[in-house]
Amino acid sequence: MRKAEIARKTKETDIRLSLELDGTGKAEISSGVGFFNHMLELLTVHGGLDLSLTCKGDTEVDAHHSVEDVGIALGEAVKSALGDKRGIARFSQRIVPMDECAALVAMDISGRPYLSFEDKLAGKVGEFDMELVEEFLRAFSTHAGLNLYVRLLRGGNLHHEAEAVFKATALCLRDGVKIISDRVPSSKGMLE
Repeated sequence: MRKAEIARKTKETDIRLSLELDGTGKAEISSGVGFFNHMLELLTVHGGLDLSLTCKGDTEVDAHHSVEDVGIALGEAVKSALGDKRGIARFSQRIVPMDECAALVAMDISGRPYLSFEDKLAGKVGEFDMELVEEFLRAFSTHAGLNLYVRLLRGGNLHHEAEAVFKATALCLRDGVKIISDRVPSSKGMLE
């Protein structure tokens, strides 16, 4: 089974995370940030993952540290669970509509981190700053070691914009980590 457990403690956050890549969409999430819990549940369910997460953060300041550090921990968990990446599909892309909105996400689980986030999400959903979606994805892609390209094809309701991005990312992750062969998918013979 491709699993990982991560514990991360700083002066700003205390995170415990357990991930199973070949899961059933089981989500036990308590990030301390309500809207972010919802987005992580979407990532889990649509990504076919099992994720258990608790984060105690300095949310009295704002949600930034919690969201970014969860991205770091989740990225580290994905990287650890993938091991040498033998047999994975590696590349994936998805377009996901969410009512009036739509997002395009492409992913390469190459070992080399890069985030391209074309359309800045701005505003608030409740107390959640939408710019934190990009911060989460940057931390996640950096620590998972993957190229992640995100583009909002059509905007609208802020909640729907975030849902489209998280669902498309979830499907790309599900497709990219899928085992399709017995070889490492690289002409170099290894993925970093």
